Amino acid sequence: MTSTGFRRTVAALGVGCLVLTACGSNDDSASGKTRITVNCMPPKSAAVDRRFFEEDVAAFEKQNPDIDVVPHDAFPCQDPKTFDAKLAGGQMEDVFYTYFTDARHVVDIEQAADLTPYLKESKGYGAVQKQLRDIYTVDGKVYGVPRTGYSMGLIYNRALFEKAGLDPDRPPATWAELRADARRIAALGDGTVGYADYSAQNQGGWHFTAEMYAQGGDVVSADGRRAAVDTPAGHAVLRTLHDMRWSDDSMGSKQLLVINDVQQLMGSGKLGMYLSAPDNIPILVKEKGGDYKDLALAPMPGGKGTLIGGDGYMFRKSDTPEQIRAGLKWLDHMFLTPGDGFLGDYARAEKADAPVGLPEPRLFTGAADARDQQVKKANANVPVENYQAFLDGSRRLRMRIEPPHAQQIYSVLDGAVSAVLTKKDADIDRLLKDASAKIDGILARG
Repeated sequence: MTSTGFRRTVAALGVGCLVLTACGSNDDSASGKTRITVNCMPPKSAAVDRRFFEEDVAAFEKQNPDIDVVPHDAFPCQDPKTFDAKLAGGQMEDVFYTYFTDARHVVDIEQAADLTPYLKESKGYGAVQKQLRDIYTVDGKVYGVPRTGYSMGLIYNRALFEKAGLDPDRPPATWAELRADARRIAALGDGTVGYADYSAQNQGGWHFTAEMYAQGGDVVSADGRRAAVDTPAGHAVLRTLHDMRWSDDSMGSKQLLVINDVQQLMGSGKLGMYLSAPDNIPILVKEKGGDYKDLALAPMPGGKGTLIGGDGYMFRKSDTPEQIRAGLKWLDHMFLTPGDGFLGDYARAEKADAPVGLPEPRLFTGAADARDQQVKKANANVPVENYQAFLDGSRRLRMRIEPPHAQQIYSVLDGAVSAVLTKKDADIDRLLKDASAKIDGILARG
């Protein structure tokens, strides 16, 4: 899943993902240049982002006159309906966009180039957080480069916290505290909802997974062979949702919600809290009527873990060494230079009235992270103090990526989440046993 829906858009500037492609092209022997094409150029409707992209292409080619970059319009960056077919048919781009959950699959079907021998030539790769680099590392070999990463947290409405007599600088740190705060907010009446959650279109299963991680649980065993939902953590997740819905009446009567429903509710000022990543905040303001000053972010309640996601790039197995080197240079220029590039030029973004100062994506570590954060802070145009709790707490949590066969598993777990939110007499024991059996079947099929 993505933090803004099924497929993630770029967090910092609100543009679609960027992919390097060659689509069968090789070195341009006539010109003596190495030719790479890039797709997912921002659409014309995203005029500012498209201008940034074109500026960066021009700057890259000026710095690297031996490389020819040919942009292609394409959005979304990855169509799950055609992704495997393009790989199998040899039609995939030379450097192609992937979600974190795609990495192992592409390696397993032997469609990814081994980047390990070339990484010493990348200026930025070594500064990327190790936990993100590890996602594209299989059996000691590196097959991809992360571009963005996000972790789940709790978005909450400071104005409703104050109105309910709660301290907006002390968001709930446990699920018990969240439940108590949700009751106080719902008691304001006038259609106010304390806490909302997704429960349809696989999004309920996605949030169930995030809530399991927050409880210290999992949905799949460590070896990836069997379900792990019929556990105390799984029971705690469903019991909490059931009781908030039916005993506390803090989740409202309308259920089977998806991301747009919840965003609309939060943007209208009628929702106290929901789980999400930082990139939801500008959407709530620019598209749903929210106000930056009212929107704050806290770490996942529970303190035991959080779901992370993101994306990166893998290279086609048939790429030439020259194309791999050119692609790595492009990634350095576009994404891996702290405080600069398509996602990191915060001064340029601030002048264009794009949101600057959100706590994520946060790609780097060490001195590179310090530099990136320094430039971001200097150009911030959102209330960064509203996200301090998230910054202070999230990095202490165990970071967990989505499970294998995520969408199939989420579809199964949707049923359990929707049942407890729509049926007062839902049998949680039976729901988890049934879900466990179905997940075992998915994992057995591989």
